[in-house]
Amino acid sequence: MTEFKQESLAGARFEELSLRDAVFHDVDLAGARFDNVNLSGATIRGARLVDVSLDGDIRGLRVWGVDVVPLIDAELNRRQPGREKMRPTDADGYREAWALLERLWPETIARARALPPELLHESVDGEWSFIETLRHLVFATDAWVLRTVLGDPSPWDPLDLPHDEMHDTPPVPRDRSARPGLDEVLALRADRMGKVRAIIAELTDERLAERTTPVPEPGYPASDTYLVDDCLGCILGEEWEHRQYAERDLAVLEKS
Repeated sequence: MTEFKQESLAGARFEELSLRDAVFHDVDLAGARFDNVNLSGATIRGARLVDVSLDGDIRGLRVWGVDVVPLIDAELNRRQPGREKMRPTDADGYREAWALLERLWPETIARARALPPELLHESVDGEWSFIETLRHLVFATDAWVLRTVLGDPSPWDPLDLPHDEMHDTPPVPRDRSARPGLDEVLALRADRMGKVRAIIAELTDERLAERTTPVPEPGYPASDTYLVDDCLGCILGEEWEHRQYAERDLAVLEKS
């Protein structure tokens, strides 16, 4: 077992490592940043958590023995009206959720159009730019709807942008240097959103409960069978959350 004792690792970078079952005792993590970390089952005792920011896939988080996730969930629903609709349980719920997203996104696009075009390629606090966010949503639809639900083995557009944590997976493109204009990306978005709209328009409760047919050709996600409900639910979550991120970052860019 490797031990680090009474050493300074200040400023060190830990990337693609396994620290499963590691023990941290009397460790100073002030100012540390954790991106895409798996803390499932972690136990933290005697912590000093002051001005800490936490977001991600958070379930079963207990603070002093209290599961705080339902409390946080309720508060987010209060702050973001409509968020509660993004977890539908039937086909009609999906239609209601998608209709809401299609009403909200034009407001965000109009806000982006009011900015100088170069700012739409600017990152805020290390996050994706507005254009990159739209490119990622095209990728998400290609992956979870066109490939997984519709069975297209290679639906990718050259502007698709996978999540950073995903390893390169040919033939999925990943061109971080591309600088397409807003209208070019919006044309892709319109095409993909139209395909989702068509599926949801004809959706039934029985179809939601079905499993997809595995796609054997290489790509993302891996060849497997998935619940249609999970695939479409993923898209609702991506659309809602990334619009929230975009609105947050546009507010910063508007002040620049």
